[in-house]
Amino acid sequence: METFENLDPLLRTFWLLAIPTSLFFLIQTIMTFVGGHSSHDVDTGFDMHFDGGDAHFQPFSLRNLIQFLLGFSWTGIAFYDTISSPPLLIGLGVVVGSLFVYMFFVLLRQIQKLAEDNSFKLSDTLNKTAEVYLTIPEKKSGTGKILVSVNGSVHELEAMTEKDKIPSGTVVKIVKLENESIFVETL
Repeated sequence: METFENLDPLLRTFWLLAIPTSLFFLIQTIMTFVGGHSSHDVDTGFDMHFDGGDAHFQPFSLRNLIQFLLGFSWTGIAFYDTISSPPLLIGLGVVVGSLFVYMFFVLLRQIQKLAEDNSFKLSDTLNKTAEVYLTIPEKKSGTGKILVSVNGSVHELEAMTEKDKIPSGTVVKIVKLENESIFVETL
């Protein structure tokens, strides 16, 4: 303890921030993995929406404060002997702390992308172009098959036309969906 009291006030401040913040972060991480909920965040009364998505990012939450203090304090400790200017050291700590919060936000966005629903819906084919795979008979007298790409996957679907027969290999546009039937027209 005597060694701690003999430290420079700035270095002592970095250590006083780093130790409890690291312990709290460790507890927070363990609770995350064993099922603890993050309901301890400070509610600011507003959310920030990014990229038009429905992901909520609260810039002033307990989790973000902990991440900022981790980056700030450990950067101050790590560079204390290297950088002799206190304002420069504190500025570097603020930058690294802010990067910690930003990187957490980026990681959170990537994790949320994993939860997106990319299941195939027939309605997603409307106004898409497709290639006729099996000839489509004229004027609703039967169905042919088309190949259409939706969300990066190619689907083989039955299709009809309200006009003339469409031969294989023709590029068509899906113009109407009616009772689970796809109607196409040539481009």
